[in-house]
Amino acid sequence: MTRPEIALLCELVQRRSVTPDDAGCQAILAERLQRLGFVCETLVFNDVTNLWARRGAAAPVLCFAGHTDVVPPGDESAWSTEPFNPTLRDGLLYGRGSADMKSGLAAMIVAVERFLGENPDHSGSIAFLITSDEEGRARDGTLKVIEALTARGESIDWCVLGEPSSQDRLGDIVRIGRRGSLSGILTVRGIQGHVAYPQLADNPIRRFAPVLAELHQIEWDNGNEFFPPTSFQVVDVRAGIGAPNVTPGELSARFNFRYSTEWTHESLQDKVRDVFDAHEIDYDLRWHLSGEPFLTAPGKLIDAVATAVTEQTGSAPELSTGGGTSDGRFISPAGADVVELGPVNASIHKVDEHVSIEDVVTLTSMYSRIMELMLL
Repeated sequence: MTRPEIALLCELVQRRSVTPDDAGCQAILAERLQRLGFVCETLVFNDVTNLWARRGAAAPVLCFAGHTDVVPPGDESAWSTEPFNPTLRDGLLYGRGSADMKSGLAAMIVAVERFLGENPDHSGSIAFLITSDEEGRARDGTLKVIEALTARGESIDWCVLGEPSSQDRLGDIVRIGRRGSLSGILTVRGIQGHVAYPQLADNPIRRFAPVLAELHQIEWDNGNEFFPPTSFQVVDVRAGIGAPNVTPGELSARFNFRYSTEWTHESLQDKVRDVFDAHEIDYDLRWHLSGEPFLTAPGKLIDAVATAVTEQTGSAPELSTGGGTSDGRFISPAGADVVELGPVNASIHKVDEHVSIEDVVTLTSMYSRIMELMLL
């Protein structure tokens, strides 16, 4: 007999919910939650569908959060199975979104069903915040839902995100925060000319080169107790008109900081501008802030998650702030403690994405135990 969390996971993977299309996934989840007494609210912003579901009116609010959207499968002929036809093989379930993060959603729903069946009169409230805009622009999803909740005086106290946080085995890593992400969009202006007459031109590549070298040489910080050192990476540089005998008149580049709590986005911007202004360079620099760093302090939520993982696996998790960004960057600033606990991330965004069936079952038990420790 198929476990309920695996059956639900298969139902979700079948939906071709390539970001920002929810493809009906949230309706499946809302129907199950409504049967449990949740009040479900669909919030649509532009082409993004979001679900806010809550059972209970009392504080504190324990929220499970995640996303139904997935990245495109790419060349489907490269897959050993059809990306949106969930396939069970050798203890693994294959399909786009199986690990990132429909398995987390399936485990959360079934865990809540199990918990409420045994503890209908728990304290506080249970909520779900589910978006279809995590893998895309991330502007009309969790960010907008949090803004809407804040505007009407509704808040989250504790949040468990089902992102695939584990590295080698289920529960080996629990994310208790994330680094900030700040991107610079740069234009360097020069004067186009013939390569044989450099005195008649102003090559923006030559102007930018020493600035780039200096930015790479800076030791931005050494991190701290909770965060690794801030990193600087150039991700795109473009110049030239395609002719070998013409120096360009303009250079464009994009770079990114993944930064610790040693910085704010304002202080990083000031530091970078100081570097540019120390050189003879005609430039325009715009910024895009994906999210400030956030950190959940030690307390009841971290203790409950660590206990649940340890009881199920026999090993305590590593508490980490590594990895990329997540929607926790929108939830934490509103006052919630946020942790991320989900399946192994080795295959996410790859061909033949998959998740361990046993891990999904165990993850369900972890989520149930977290509720017991937080709400009973």
